[in-house]
Amino acid sequence: MLLDELRTLLTRHARPDGTTAIEHVRIGRAESQAPHAAMTGTVMALIAQGAKHLALGEYVYEYRAGQYLVASVDLPVTGHFVKATPERPALGLGLLLQASDVAEVMLQAAPRSFPQNSTAPPALAVSDASDELLGAAVRLLRLLDQPRDRDMLAPLIKREILWRLITGEQGATVRQIGLADSKLSHIARAVQWIRENYREPFRVDDVAGLIGMSTSAFYRNFQAVTGMSPIQFQKKMRLHKARLLLAAHPKDIAHIGYRVGYDSPSQFSREYRRLFGAPPSQDAIRLTARTADAEN
Repeated sequence: MLLDELRTLLTRHARPDGTTAIEHVRIGRAESQAPHAAMTGTVMALIAQGAKHLALGEYVYEYRAGQYLVASVDLPVTGHFVKATPERPALGLGLLLQASDVAEVMLQAAPRSFPQNSTAPPALAVSDASDELLGAAVRLLRLLDQPRDRDMLAPLIKREILWRLITGEQGATVRQIGLADSKLSHIARAVQWIRENYREPFRVDDVAGLIGMSTSAFYRNFQAVTGMSPIQFQKKMRLHKARLLLAAHPKDIAHIGYRVGYDSPSQFSREYRRLFGAPPSQDAIRLTARTADAEN
């Protein structure tokens, strides 16, 4: 019953850009199953209809109707919806998770409410949604039809959703967002540094020193959080940036590889094809056609 009402509300309020009248709340609607590359953001994504596959490094996460995914670090992923058609599109609710909001809820909880973790939990995790979480999601979306109540009640319900996530099966992943001195915060700083300097070669030792961790601890926790090594993460960032540039400049393939940090065009083409399923020249044609379809 809760999933049925959630699907109805998502269908009624879905917009092309995914936004809603409630801050940090997004609605996803997909009719196709084409893979796409994106950054996760720090988010809770609850599927109400259909399913989605998300690839991060060597790991593939699948979540379907009645399940949710949480992402505690902004990571480069490749995903695609399954069981999505124009007649029965995939539908999902997204809530952007703010570090300050998570920290505030945790600070108001009873002391020692949460177990301590010896290592950083994975940055992505999937679980079944409890009836309590589904019920809160439904009540939040009902407010889209109740503008008089929205400003007062939406923050309270979002807070309830945070509490369900923090105390739920994947609570360790969500709690790390709000812990300023957690292992995850160190890894998040490293992720941000690599994102800002993705074009330049670096030594893992140097990045570990920047965030105040030993090389072995940094490497172990980085891999636990992101599912890949720091160098593999940099490679993913380069290729995602290259695809964005390719979409804007499809005839500038030769220069794009150099712009994102590749000295070898053949290496760039090989690694691009491995990630996106086609070399840059073919993908440029595909991206141009997709843009033309969207404009017509």
